[in-house]
Amino acid sequence: MNTVKHLNNSSLQSLLKRRFTFWNKKYIVPMVLATLLGTFLDIFLVCKQLYGFPIRPLPEIFSINVFYSFIGLPILVFIFLRTISQVNMWGRVGIILFVSLLMAIVEKLAEVLGLVVHSARWEHLYTFLGYMFFLTVISFSHDWFDKGKG
Repeated sequence: MNTVKHLNNSSLQSLLKRRFTFWNKKYIVPMVLATLLGTFLDIFLVCKQLYGFPIRPLPEIFSINVFYSFIGLPILVFIFLRTISQVNMWGRVGIILFVSLLMAIVEKLAEVLGLVVHSARWEHLYTFLGYMFFLTVISFSHDWFDKGKG
């Protein structure tokens, strides 16, 4: 059996296996921030009767969809953070704009499926602008914790 070894005088880096760390401070803190911010915004907008969730877990306790707030949103934010950490500044801007537009489209689809009900005052532009601001804040918080200032 032949074994390939890394040469000491080689300029190539050895291929070390990096562990995938989900519980890293640079990911977990922005994910918690996103969860709190998203939950508070949902509660506020539901109380203002701008939209509602007719289908939600534990409807007698929660007025919002806690499944999305506590499971869906952190997973989506984690995927977003992993993606933006691999691109430059213009790539981040493009991803934020794309995801914001995508969320406005997904919101319209959720409305058709009966998962969300909006008031007559609601415009889907609010979703686009809201997610653009939300993702920008999460991106900046990720950068702040990634640089070790947190």
